[in-house]
Amino acid sequence: MAKLLRSAQQVLSDTSSLRLRAAWLYYNQGLTQKDVAEKLGVSRTTIIRMLDEAVKRGEVQIWINEGIQECIELGLQLEAAFGLDEAIVVPGADDVEGTAKAVGLALGQFLSDAIPDDCTIGVGWGRTLTASLASFRPVRRERVRVVSLLGGVLEAHQVNPIEFSWRLASQIGAECYLFLSPLLVDSKETKRHLIERCGLDRLYRLAEDLDIAVISVGDISASATSLSQTLISPQELQELVEVGCVGDAICNFLDAEGRSVPHALNDRVMSVDLDKVSKARHVVLATGGAKRAVAIHATMKRVGCHTLITDEAAAKALLAMAR
Repeated sequence: MAKLLRSAQQVLSDTSSLRLRAAWLYYNQGLTQKDVAEKLGVSRTTIIRMLDEAVKRGEVQIWINEGIQECIELGLQLEAAFGLDEAIVVPGADDVEGTAKAVGLALGQFLSDAIPDDCTIGVGWGRTLTASLASFRPVRRERVRVVSLLGGVLEAHQVNPIEFSWRLASQIGAECYLFLSPLLVDSKETKRHLIERCGLDRLYRLAEDLDIAVISVGDISASATSLSQTLISPQELQELVEVGCVGDAICNFLDAEGRSVPHALNDRVMSVDLDKVSKARHVVLATGGAKRAVAIHATMKRVGCHTLITDEAAAKALLAMAR
């Protein structure tokens, strides 16, 4: 499959335009903060605040050139080893949150260019996908639909799945189809009733014909996003490990070969089946961390992957597995 076509167009409000002008003059032309303030007719304090805001919003990315070449080389090796259209590798971070932010920023930049008109996008949720919103700066698109691929949680803290879907949709002027149900229900029968009798069947039909699917992967550990919401008990976690689970993709729990593990959680989770997601014309998988490499590999076996966005640690671990 050919790579997605991406453009570099941007639509900026007056406020963000002024902010970017300040950043350009300061970072690219080397003007002092005082000179920038005089040129734009504002105070130096305002310039300091605008430069800080530009970094926080992801409008300005500060990269250290050392090590970037290694990331490019890792990306090329991943493409060759796994038959990917594109692999984007970012420098590693020291912790889970830092990794999610770094990979998320790269994902936001990718999606800013990659989403075309007349497109249906299926999205998961998690810390990495939420972090992508900081650098997501797309142009407005026509006839785009964003479809949430899994239910939500009653207590949303750092990660709000519904917010991610509609914020992504609102920034490109897209229709948004929310998966309005709990992530986990009490039985397989309840899941079937919610799909058939509560209107979720339409969402499932849309998910069968996706142009782009954007998902992340969680490992089976206490720090995994799907487990941090206290949805899975320690006993269930132990049971998953015992049946060979290595991670989850949109809360479908998988073994190392990408097969759904024999556990009742897979029957109770309100998410689109991975076999449907695998039919998407372009699958984007974004996550990082060496300990997630096995789960990433399992997900690629099950769903496939066209664009992989990850960090150095996961890239090296995946290449070691390929060898």
